[in-house]
Amino acid sequence: MDKKTPETVSINERSKDLELERNRSDPAGQRMTTGQGVPVEDTDNSLKVGARGPTLLEDFHLREKIMRFDHERIPERVVHARGSAAHGYFQVYESLAEYTKAKVFQDPSKKTPVFVRFSTVAGSRGSADTVRDVRGFAVKFYTEEGNWDLVGNNIPVFFIQDGIKFPDIVHAAKPEPHHEMPQASTAHDSFWDFISLMPESAHMIMWVMSDRAIPRSYRMMEGFGVHTFRLVNAKGVSRFVKFHWKPLLGVHSLVWDEAQKLAGKDPDFHRRDLWEAIEKGNFPEYELGLQIIDEKDADKLGIDLLDSTKIIPEEVVPVRRVGKLVLNRNPTNFFAETEQVAFCTSHVVPGIDFTDDPLLQARNFSYLDTQLTRLGGPNFTEIPINRPIAPVHNFHQDGFHRQTIDQGRANYFPNSLGGGCPFMAAAEKGGYRHFPEKVAGEKVRQRAESFQDHFSQAGLFFRSMSKPEREHIIMALQFELAKVEREEVRKRVVEQILAKIDAELVTEVAQGLGMTVPTMTAVKGKLEKVVDTLGLPMVDKSPALSQENQKKDSIKTRRIGVLVADGFDTAELQSTKAAIEQAGGELVIISRRLGMVKGADGQSVKVDKSALTTGSFEYDAVFVPGGAASVSVLKKDGDSVHFIQEAYRHCKPIGVTKEATGLLEEADVSTSSLGVVVGEAGGQDFPAKFIAAIAQHRFWARHDKDLISG
Repeated sequence: MDKKTPETVSINERSKDLELERNRSDPAGQRMTTGQGVPVEDTDNSLKVGARGPTLLEDFHLREKIMRFDHERIPERVVHARGSAAHGYFQVYESLAEYTKAKVFQDPSKKTPVFVRFSTVAGSRGSADTVRDVRGFAVKFYTEEGNWDLVGNNIPVFFIQDGIKFPDIVHAAKPEPHHEMPQASTAHDSFWDFISLMPESAHMIMWVMSDRAIPRSYRMMEGFGVHTFRLVNAKGVSRFVKFHWKPLLGVHSLVWDEAQKLAGKDPDFHRRDLWEAIEKGNFPEYELGLQIIDEKDADKLGIDLLDSTKIIPEEVVPVRRVGKLVLNRNPTNFFAETEQVAFCTSHVVPGIDFTDDPLLQARNFSYLDTQLTRLGGPNFTEIPINRPIAPVHNFHQDGFHRQTIDQGRANYFPNSLGGGCPFMAAAEKGGYRHFPEKVAGEKVRQRAESFQDHFSQAGLFFRSMSKPEREHIIMALQFELAKVEREEVRKRVVEQILAKIDAELVTEVAQGLGMTVPTMTAVKGKLEKVVDTLGLPMVDKSPALSQENQKKDSIKTRRIGVLVADGFDTAELQSTKAAIEQAGGELVIISRRLGMVKGADGQSVKVDKSALTTGSFEYDAVFVPGGAASVSVLKKDGDSVHFIQEAYRHCKPIGVTKEATGLLEEADVSTSSLGVVVGEAGGQDFPAKFIAAIAQHRFWARHDKDLISG
């Protein structure tokens, strides 16, 4: 049978080859060997002269085993070290040929394989998942034209405008060098000293101090390409584009108190959530959204599209949803895939090109350069997780970890000994051609005047938040700045940054820090003055920025903690469980001990979690079924009472049947409070009301800010 050449294998067939790489190892049913394939007789005892004699240097198995162990760690990423990842696919809804010639956007029937890595930025590999931080959202598309890496974050802007400042912001955010503290936190002097002297970071600070920096899960956070890129169609027409990822489960966050407790109780909370969701078949889904701007209209927006500290409000240029990303398979091996995957913003395909954004230009160099050290040399693209499914032909040669076995005599171009191959690909035949942008000017080290408005979008973000969200930003700033030891740094942040953003913001933060409230000096930029290309005035507020305005009509994959003890009402538990599972939620049975817990009718259910190992902060809602004996035990149990109190304090939905209201009374929780659903024993309307409450996620009006601050 004739073997297919790489050029004749379809993209979907080639994607399967990722599972069939020759260097993948499955030990099932296999004997142990050395790295050279020599069978191993004994891996528990080194070769010695007699049972108690000296070890022999000739023991090649010992030497290899120890050598491999000594070198099994590679340098961790300087940023984005703490990561989790998954395989999946992307599928466009309809052809986008009008805008781009990239083949990934042409055929709605084609599923392009992807590998997606989520991460925190500041912490080391061993830090906790739920720290306050930016989250990376990096997508590697294995397209038939080569790999395209869309390397973004869950925040659409960044701290700096020019990549030359990247080492400075990272150094400032990382642990202070003299004592290597604090880990995975920006609540320290060096970070806020830098911020106080860099007004261009004002907008990003609003995002990082908001709930966006403590997402409920990777499955419930947005992603952004951050920069403005170009889409180029087959006719050579270029348009500017900003990329968005919209989670179909909605955008939800933790509260700060939950995030802190989860860091201690389950530092792998986000990693575990992603892994378990995929294992259960609850595949995370996101829609790719595009904000497309004609070049002739770009100057009318009132912002510079090359400035990575700015957004285009969705009310001005709507986000067009063009395709779906589905994550449906966990990695087989964390190191080989999640740790060795290499993303580079410079990895693009025909139809996608760069702009002159100075931060993007620096990232194009930096991401490629960093792989040379972290992955041991220039051949990192040959590591299976990085290898394109498109055929690769070039004259790259040798170097560390080279895996390709080149054939033929010619390793140069032009050549005749190899028949002139590989030959050049004309643009009309798929060759990559950079957009012929006209550039001119003097060589200068300057910022454009259009980059100088640092505060109007910071104010836009703060004004666009709901009252609870504004309170969370204020409390986050109070928390972070209270940990800054140098008074002059705190004063500079308040007077030089916050006082130019919003009066409410600076007043509340200053008072919380025991400082004199400075005079408000905010200067409104062009944002409020211009008219966009659609004839709509630029906005003073952007409702799309607030999580409270996100769609809340589903409880898919929500986890509801159920408190029970012996004697619970089995029928109430079963009816509520059936309704919630039908709506896509999950009930987790919690009791004082593992094993089985017996209902009032003698039926038993399996306990999923011991009360000793979990807390209300791990769940989206709480349910307590009736049963006089069960409720009596729970009322006397301090942990159960605290479970209810904490869930209430975090503004989560709480569902109880009439018989279980005694536990609410013990916890001093009113049955008439918002988000507290009380049902009649056996009542038919209780599950529907409880499900509707869970879909709302939080009931912020339940408490004032002091009770939800942690």
